[in-house]
Amino acid sequence: MNAVRLDNVSIVLQKPRYSENIGASARVVRNMGMKDLLVVSPENFDLSKVEKMATHAALPVVEKIRVFSDLKEALAPYGYIVGTSARLGEQRQAMASPSQMARKLVSVAQSNPVAIVFGPEDRGLSNEDLRLCHLLVNIPTAQFSSLNLAQAVMVICYEVFCAGLPRAETSFVPRLASRHELEGMYEQLKDILVRIDFINRENPDYWMNLLRKFFNRLPLRAREVKIIRGICRQMNWYAGKCYQDGLKAVKNDPASGQ
Repeated sequence: MNAVRLDNVSIVLQKPRYSENIGASARVVRNMGMKDLLVVSPENFDLSKVEKMATHAALPVVEKIRVFSDLKEALAPYGYIVGTSARLGEQRQAMASPSQMARKLVSVAQSNPVAIVFGPEDRGLSNEDLRLCHLLVNIPTAQFSSLNLAQAVMVICYEVFCAGLPRAETSFVPRLASRHELEGMYEQLKDILVRIDFINRENPDYWMNLLRKFFNRLPLRAREVKIIRGICRQMNWYAGKCYQDGLKAVKNDPASGQ
């Protein structure tokens, strides 16, 4: 499975109101392996506040921040644009989830520069802004749908980062017990459980069906069937030994009259 080309993905903040959110977003970009952060018409851009929230580790992202006055100008070089929105409406019907969006970017970002756009904290992207986008994405929430800007950036960037991580699609599965092996185990179990009076000898299949349902939920490996059958053999041997020891004790007891 291909990974998302993170160097082809840029985060765009449209008209952010607080420098602290720009810095926190830069930190997210750095954490999730991206490099490019664009800021369009920021209401405030206090570099000292941006750097403080970004921390020292994200300064390489802060130093390369590009500031634009117009969203169309900022998005001009990008072949694919994703818009984020917390609000639903007539013009915001077809929205992808963050994971759906991220899976799409796995292929799109291989050969296309991608921009993911976030709107201002108080009102989000306008309908005019969203018309520039190829795909709209919505972060599902409970009844309260307002996320902090940096939180929203984190959710989206995390999904993009995770979309290309290796997945254990073909994990190792040991050999499971065959039907023949299972039936042999069930017959042996029934025999020993009847002999020790654990199940009713008049209707053993009723109780065995309960055991079958229990084992079918696992399911059993071939090695585990061997262990269970070994336990049954040991129980059978021990029960027989106790019986023989009892016979010897009676035979050697003078009071028994034998």
